[in-house]
Amino acid sequence: MFKFVTLYRRVDDESALEAFFAGTHLPLAEKLPGLLKSEVGRITDKPGGESRFHLMYELYFESRLWFERAMATPSGVQLIEALKPWADAKVLTWFFSDTYEQENPTRSAFFNPKEAGYLSPNPKAS
Repeated sequence: MFKFVTLYRRVDDESALEAFFAGTHLPLAEKLPGLLKSEVGRITDKPGGESRFHLMYELYFESRLWFERAMATPSGVQLIEALKPWADAKVLTWFFSDTYEQENPTRSAFFNPKEAGYLSPNPKAS
């Protein structure tokens, strides 16, 4: 898979950033042809304290070719034009990534929640 990642930095006016993300970035991205899935991450902190980042938005495509095709559409051009001023102002960082998913069949054998002492939030499920 191929991924387009946008990281928003923390700013003094987070309401303006949130309004841009919810009202412009998100709706334009959702119109991209070939978009397989998207993920929004609200960054809470980092090891050792507060993170300089506020939000991460990841768009997944089958391949770089599918991403490039999506960006060549009117929706893709609009998206980049909307993001560019934010990138130029260093409010956001963006990058591309080849990404791979791998199932780990040994996880369940290695980690048994009951044996580890984790309790279900629903007592009836135990």
